[in-house]
Amino acid sequence: MSTITESVDVDVDVHTAYNQWTQFESFPEFMEGVEEIRQVDDTHTHWVTKIGGVTREFDATITEQHPDERVAWRADSGPSHAGVITFHRLGDNQTRVTAQMDIDPDGFVEKAADKLGILDRRVHGDMERFKAFIEKRGGQETGAWRGDVDRPGS
Repeated sequence: MSTITESVDVDVDVHTAYNQWTQFESFPEFMEGVEEIRQVDDTHTHWVTKIGGVTREFDATITEQHPDERVAWRADSGPSHAGVITFHRLGDNQTRVTAQMDIDPDGFVEKAADKLGILDRRVHGDMERFKAFIEKRGGQETGAWRGDVDRPGS
């Protein structure tokens, strides 16, 4: 199991950064290798990824979500991974977005990518592309979901 942590400071308020991150179906616009995400319901998504020529489909569950603070998930199928995105207000128009992911690569290609640091670089690039995506929009998110999802057992 590998842990990847990346942060990026975006020049938008925390509300806007969080709102955009809840628009999972827009992820292919800034996440390399993500072909499609379909929001099934408030807590379930279906992903199609293509990395190193390998296409994978998997389902994920949002395990915790609190507006302007955090979104956590875990994979229900496919390669084992889970993570959390946190949002920290740095100022009126600046937010630190931090991604922390635990990934257990599956298959030769994914294990090699992990050992060579390719997964870390990909997450870093995705965070930088998120910054460019939201800032290019002039701080206007494509939508928002402001619901709460409590951690299991809470």
